[in-house]
Amino acid sequence: MAARGSNGRSDPADAIVVGGGMVGGTLALALAAGGLAVILVDRTPLPAMAAAAYDGRASAVAYASQRLLAQIGLWREVEHAAEPILDIRVSDGASSLFLHYDHRELGGTLEGAPFGWIVENGAIRRGLAALLEAAPNVQVVAPARAERLEPGDPVAELALGDGAVLAAPLIVAADGTESLLRGQARIAAAQWRYPQDGIVCTIGHDEPHDGIAHERFLAAGPFAVLPMTDAPDGTHRSSIVWTERAPYTPAMMKLSDAAFGAEMQRRFGDWYGALRVLGGRWRYPLRMLHAERYVGPRFALVGDAAHTIHPIAGQGLNLGLRDVAALAEVIVDDRRLGLDHGSLATLERYERWRRPDNATLMAVTDGLNRLFSNDVGPVRLARDLGLAAVDRMPGLKRLFMQHAMGTVGTLPRLLRGEAL
Repeated sequence: MAARGSNGRSDPADAIVVGGGMVGGTLALALAAGGLAVILVDRTPLPAMAAAAYDGRASAVAYASQRLLAQIGLWREVEHAAEPILDIRVSDGASSLFLHYDHRELGGTLEGAPFGWIVENGAIRRGLAALLEAAPNVQVVAPARAERLEPGDPVAELALGDGAVLAAPLIVAADGTESLLRGQARIAAAQWRYPQDGIVCTIGHDEPHDGIAHERFLAAGPFAVLPMTDAPDGTHRSSIVWTERAPYTPAMMKLSDAAFGAEMQRRFGDWYGALRVLGGRWRYPLRMLHAERYVGPRFALVGDAAHTIHPIAGQGLNLGLRDVAALAEVIVDDRRLGLDHGSLATLERYERWRRPDNATLMAVTDGLNRLFSNDVGPVRLARDLGLAAVDRMPGLKRLFMQHAMGTVGTLPRLLRGEAL
């Protein structure tokens, strides 16, 4: 069936992606690069999602994820806004014991490579908007509300709020933690709300960050200071991801910039000199969610619609991009062989590929948050000794560093830097 695109075209589709955010938009471009005609549906027009006030966060783009973005042409759109992560320093409150990851210790084929990059979400969204609007194989239908999923054979149908009905052999939900389509596909999810909120903002500081990402564990939760590119006027910048107990975050958000800066300074210290807020602040509830399955008849979940994790390791976007790489590969490979790329057999290969990795990282991030988000004396001593012990074990450190880079395991071609 045909779809009405933002550019006035009306073409048949091989896949429909619902959700034009960073994961959904990337999937649409990857599938289009593999030769599929894609319809991308979102409630919000792409230019609005790319506006500075829409999303004030910055994301960690792991080394392997950067290779995917390069393959679909997105990296050249965002590279100017990407700050390399050269060192990672993990500390427990005011303890003198810490864990230090240095990119120069990687060795082998990764020698000298950064762990990843910190990129403002706004820059990623702007790059996606430009590429999606120009992509010959992508039709953008936005603003449009996806209201009803109807599985079928050989196509599934998607009813929109204006009465239009779209159809394709495959529909992919990239519509976030509160995914409407996940519920309509009758896929349950294990989920809970952490007693914490995430506060996000950009700060300016007097001293350069030297490419160091700080993860400081405090009793309320992790306090991350992530290196960003300097502002055009030369101001040194970092992104703050501050996990705080949920009852206290409304009061924190109401503080003046000076008082808020003082609270940040109290938690981080004088590493970078005086800290000051640049621009707005954002508050996000923190949740854990894992769908009991990722696929159904002619239907798949990716990104936060399938799994939502605590931001403690900064891996949320990277898990979604790994979903993109795996799903795009199984779909494109089967289609080239003349097989039904929306079949359950194809989609189940994607789920078998991705579920173990997602489940493992979800368990690790949840466990770390529970272990470190307290101030119990014996527990604090044990974890501090653990950090110091790992810091003195080069082999184990290299393995952890490779995990952070997303280079461990059987990687899809896009994550290896190869074309589909």
